[in-house]
Amino acid sequence: QVQLVESGGGLVQAGGSLRLSCAASGRTFSNADMGWFRQAPGKEREFVARVTWSDGTTYYANSVKGRFTISRDNAKNTSYLQMNSLKPEDTAVYYCAAAFGAIYNIWGQGTQVTVSS
Repeated sequence: QVQLVESGGGLVQAGGSLRLSCAASGRTFSNADMGWFRQAPGKEREFVARVTWSDGTTYYANSVKGRFTISRDNAKNTSYLQMNSLKPEDTAVYYCAAAFGAIYNIWGQGTQVTVSS
């Protein structure tokens, strides 16, 4: 069974940090781009960050650039999202996803991140 499982979410005060993990299983993900997305209540799911499989190039949404860092450990089949200087507007359910090709075709179940002011 191919799946992604996120962990590391929780409640943190503004200015704090969290590290999300995305553990992949069922097949190798070393040839998939890995991404993180988030969805706040009443809002559309939005892109947060992406790391390519080919050369590890990273991409970020403007709203998180300079505060969040995406990384991957292919040996562990795991992707990470380090989130620093968190703001209340970062509160959302965070999802990781894998793209074998042009689209994200495998998604995790999500982990809640709540940032209090």
